[in-house]
Amino acid sequence: MPVLRTAALLAGFIFGLFASAAQASPAMWRVTGGGSEIYLFGTLHALEPTTQWRTPAYDAAYDKARTVWFEADLGTADPATIGLIVSRYGVDPARGLSDKLAAADLTALKGEADMDRIEHLRPWAAALMLSMQPVLAKGAQVAAGADMTVTREAHAGGKQIKTFETLEDQARMFASLPEPAEVQYLSEVIHERRSPPKRLSLNFNPSASSLEREWLAGDLARLGPGLVSDLAHDNPTLYDVLLKRRNLAWADKLSGEMAANPGVELVNVGALHMVGKDGLPALLAARGFKVERVQ
Repeated sequence: MPVLRTAALLAGFIFGLFASAAQASPAMWRVTGGGSEIYLFGTLHALEPTTQWRTPAYDAAYDKARTVWFEADLGTADPATIGLIVSRYGVDPARGLSDKLAAADLTALKGEADMDRIEHLRPWAAALMLSMQPVLAKGAQVAAGADMTVTREAHAGGKQIKTFETLEDQARMFASLPEPAEVQYLSEVIHERRSPPKRLSLNFNPSASSLEREWLAGDLARLGPGLVSDLAHDNPTLYDVLLKRRNLAWADKLSGEMAANPGVELVNVGALHMVGKDGLPALLAARGFKVERVQ
């Protein structure tokens, strides 16, 4: 795949998933303290255009919020800039995938993709590309995802928009992974695409699980152990970089925001950032804020 076509991976962030159920009540929390009120909403970044995920509770939180938060502001990203970021952080011109993968993994990858097009992608970029292919092929679109939908609405409605990161920050995060963690990630995705796993995994193939229904139903009892705990166990370096460190930084930023700018704000970030002991609700509760599940 040409480098510029991997731009959709960054636009979709890290955990772009597929959803198609008609009735939606994704999880949302209300965090209060010191005169501040912040709503935490866990998103899916790629959805079918017909997916109905908004609820009266979410709309009420959005209407009250003077500030809306996202992982990054996709509304200001142009294709040329994203392409430059991908080419800077997602390509290794010196050593190709053929030099990094074990023989069995390389053989399996050749059955999944055109090696001439992806040979010099870094393993993390190739892994994201392979993970997103079945999702997008079944009709999901980043443009229809919760993040992009609300980004457009917030820009049009004059809301104040704040972000935790830039797109370049996110690419740099992947690029900081040690090569063994990158290669392990790609290897897992390759083999899960060929033999769908019995448990939820980082390969977001909707035929492999009912993850989309669990998100729409707000079923974090399954979403957490099925993805976050397994990631922490199977690839702790990837877990630390993609989730734990970022959640800690975001919790610190939100704590400062609540102290400095009392009011109502709405946070929209990937659903996996909300689950487990390192999720945003748990981290903010540990910092002394009142955290309650409201949806």
